[in-house]
Amino acid sequence: MDASLRPPLPLRPVPRRLYAPRWWPAWLGLGLLRLLALLPVPLLRVLGAGLGELFHALVPSRRRIVRINLRLCFPELGEAARRRLARAHFRALGMGFAELLLAWFASDRRLRRIADYSGLEHLRAAAASGQGVLLLTGHFTTMELGCRLVGLAGFPFHGMYRRADNPFAEYWMVRLREARLGLPMVPKEDLKAIVRLLRAGGLVWYGPDQTLEAGSSAYVEFFGQPALTLTATSRLAQMGRARVLPYFPQRVGGRYRVVFRPALENFPGGDEVADARRVNALLEDAIRAVPEQYFWVHRRFKDGPPGRRDPYAR
Repeated sequence: MDASLRPPLPLRPVPRRLYAPRWWPAWLGLGLLRLLALLPVPLLRVLGAGLGELFHALVPSRRRIVRINLRLCFPELGEAARRRLARAHFRALGMGFAELLLAWFASDRRLRRIADYSGLEHLRAAAASGQGVLLLTGHFTTMELGCRLVGLAGFPFHGMYRRADNPFAEYWMVRLREARLGLPMVPKEDLKAIVRLLRAGGLVWYGPDQTLEAGSSAYVEFFGQPALTLTATSRLAQMGRARVLPYFPQRVGGRYRVVFRPALENFPGGDEVADARRVNALLEDAIRAVPEQYFWVHRRFKDGPPGRRDPYAR
């Protein structure tokens, strides 16, 4: 069945243990978040940007990581320009939290009014090919809302996720994402399930720019720096007999754009490191379009090749 014609996924029932008194404060917090999501989008963004400014001021350790990342990746910028970019990044982080509320609680009608798509024909062609599709993207501050907008375009997909230690957070993270993305979530470590979904012609979200696995990584250039990079993209595409289609969400003015690129040709190409280099180049290009919106608080270069000093070490 065409992914765009599948019926909505039914909501998972709430486990009885989550009604225990110890979770009542969490229920109250969830209710407050739902109320906040009713605010007008411009006001939500202003509040989010303010939250980001507060984060910038109060968390010097993360501010330092962002500045180091920007110095490594954008050496052509002067110090003042990088500091401005760092501050813009923290505002984007805060807005990302506000947009998470929209992704989880806003109606389809409300989001359609602020959504734009570029290259949607590439996704249509890949989904109609009969093969599975790896929706390749990166960790941008617009990631959560971008996922919702892909589903909103008529293409439900399976999301990968990391299990949470908190059962309340785990339940609601999975339930809300499944309800909005339209298909079941799958733990990222369940490789067999991911391969089965792809072989069945499913669409699966995949962000290879953060989570690293022993034996599945290599040092590959990223913004001119050696970065430990997942090489599993090639293996997943091969085992799942899937096409790899890059897409990237962007915050543009007061609207949100999802940019789809053509499915990668000759991928995998027989050399996992060369394939990973190709993925990193795509990601770099997308980041340069909206540099403040990438997730720079992550210590992307902490694992360097032998002999390379940790750039985050004091």
